[in-house]
Amino acid sequence: VQLQASGGGLVQAGGSLRLSCAASGFTFDDYAIAWFRQAPGKAREAVSCITSSDGRTFYTDSVKGRFTISRIRADYTNYLQMNSLKPEDTAVYFCAGGRDRLGPFDYWGQGTQVTVSS
Repeated sequence: VQLQASGGGLVQAGGSLRLSCAASGFTFDDYAIAWFRQAPGKAREAVSCITSSDGRTFYTDSVKGRFTISRIRADYTNYLQMNSLKPEDTAVYFCAGGRDRLGPFDYWGQGTQVTVSS
């Protein structure tokens, strides 16, 4: 079972990045996929989630209107499109899979660093 997160990098404020989360070894369609982030010295924060059954999406307030989560079932891949990035978005981003969008999350990716310069 594996979730592989990628797509992080260094970008200037106002720029965009697209994170990918590739799943293998479990039934992708049965799992909600969420993105979390953790900045240095801060607690892990839930950023966004997409449900397994009907594709409903959820976002934390600070990213609404800027981030978009999606999933391509045929590719077993989930995406987080991040636009209008701000320095406060700087963090390690993790994807996770769980039976319910509220958790618990059974599977976690290794994290990808996003750094937004001012």
